[in-house]
Amino acid sequence: MAGFLASKCSRVGRSLLGGLGNNWSASSVSTQHEMTNSNFLSQQVRTFIQMRTVLKVVDNSGAKKVMCIQALKGKKGARLGDTIIASVKEAYPNGKVKKGKVVYGVVVRAAMQKGRCDGSEVKFDDNAVVLVDKQGQPIGTRVFGPVPHELRRKKHVKILSLAGHIA
Repeated sequence: MAGFLASKCSRVGRSLLGGLGNNWSASSVSTQHEMTNSNFLSQQVRTFIQMRTVLKVVDNSGAKKVMCIQALKGKKGARLGDTIIASVKEAYPNGKVKKGKVVYGVVVRAAMQKGRCDGSEVKFDDNAVVLVDKQGQPIGTRVFGPVPHELRRKKHVKILSLAGHIA
């Protein structure tokens, strides 16, 4: 009985490696394994917008990129419609906002997926923000790109009215 189990296990072991007669070699198996690992590692991990996250500015306030200093709501970070405090990292020369200024912003696009009431999920390719003042009014007069309609629930109707496309 023990001999039967040992022979069965050795056959299973050979079948997992492709058998003795196949053209598989250890190098081809390892390259496939490495290729799978590289594909897995090349995928971007989608997380909350947290401290030191760089975001694109999608209004005409004068800033190009901002870095999140603090998410004003939630322990883990900010999601769609949340307000953040950010520092301007890149700015246009003649804009309203200058480099190094600390500003408030509303997250209008996030790479992390968010579920909707109807069961669908919304997720964007980039993280984007619209700069606002302390009262929540937008600094710029135009908003570029798609903006999700979840901002209506978060009381950012002015940003929705400035947006060209509501997703």
